[in-house]
Amino acid sequence: MPPSLAVVGSINVDLVAHCRRLPQPGETVLADGADYVPGGKGANQAVAAAKLGASVRMVGCVGSDRLATLAQAGMREAGVEVRWIPHVGWPDTGLALIVVDDDGENQIVVIPGANASLTRDDVSDAGVGAFDAVLCQLEIPDEPLAEAARLAKGLFCVNAAPARPVPQDVLERADLIVANSLELEALGSSPLGPLFALTLGAEGALLLEDGVEVARATPPAVEAVDGTAAGDAFTACLVVSLLEGRDREEALRRACAAGAIAASRPGAQPSLPTAVEVDAILAR
Repeated sequence: MPPSLAVVGSINVDLVAHCRRLPQPGETVLADGADYVPGGKGANQAVAAAKLGASVRMVGCVGSDRLATLAQAGMREAGVEVRWIPHVGWPDTGLALIVVDDDGENQIVVIPGANASLTRDDVSDAGVGAFDAVLCQLEIPDEPLAEAARLAKGLFCVNAAPARPVPQDVLERADLIVANSLELEALGSSPLGPLFALTLGAEGALLLEDGVEVARATPPAVEAVDGTAAGDAFTACLVVSLLEGRDREEALRRACAAGAIAASRPGAQPSLPTAVEVDAILAR
């Protein structure tokens, strides 16, 4: 049986503009082109986990606008269960404005839209407690986040992104927290969970257990194209690998590989790797 995972989080459409370099404050640059693609940290991680072999249920909100279908297209294609995604009349589906340069660096502005309408009841109605793990991010309000923490019976993971304060009870319940250095700073002196993964970009990641480093990994060398969903690929792969019973070092190594593959491809959900692709890059 594959591991089961409930993802409680955001669902967006990404408007991605490709330019030679990122603009400076007050500067206008010309884009080489733009694409609309499914995104949102929650949806990205749900798709990533499904492509890695997990059985996934997505809990989130979309609007009743024309973007709602596109926002769910990647999840449906990956086999994510989407029946627990309410369509709210207003506001519209979440939208992310993303600028990507020739080096794969990006700037992102998120308009939460319908994600801000996700409620405590939406989470409790979705039966997330029946899953092996519950995974959340911070593009949703605190109430559904806290409800997911309360209902989780198995592994409860928080990807502390984007950087903002997190309710104390959520952090205290978390079995695994994933953050980069900026997000770690936003957490301040809050509890870091029994397991804490600190991502270091191109330098890889390290894993702490009760404050003690237990694993460190570097990603395989790739040519960076678009880092938009690299953190989502990393988080999903780390959670799925742990659910599969892999040891800490192997799980972290696989997560770094998944993130590297995602960064080597354009777009968010289209860039997310399968388990076979992770195996292949690690075998090189």
